[in-house]
Amino acid sequence: MVVGILSVSLRIPSSNSLKDKRQVLRSLKDKIRGKFNVSVAEVGSQDVWRSAELGITGVSGDKLFMEKEMARILNLIDARNDLEITDHSLEYIQ
Repeated sequence: MVVGILSVSLRIPSSNSLKDKRQVLRSLKDKIRGKFNVSVAEVGSQDVWRSAELGITGVSGDKLFMEKEMARILNLIDARNDLEITDHSLEYIQ
């Protein structure tokens, strides 16, 4: 069993309030959960309008599969026009 842990720091330049930020993040989290079988949570910067930190975790029996899924998740986030990835880290636990 392999657990993949992806931490992503985001900048949301169009956000002018916490409500705007939460709307963007809700859309992103729902899309990630719907497309990939992973857990997603906002894990930092909850009270900052234009910043967010997401924690994304998935479990698989195959490390190569988990690596590909995490890369696809990063690509999905990076393709969005309403936010920018400022930093990310990836860890695998076996």
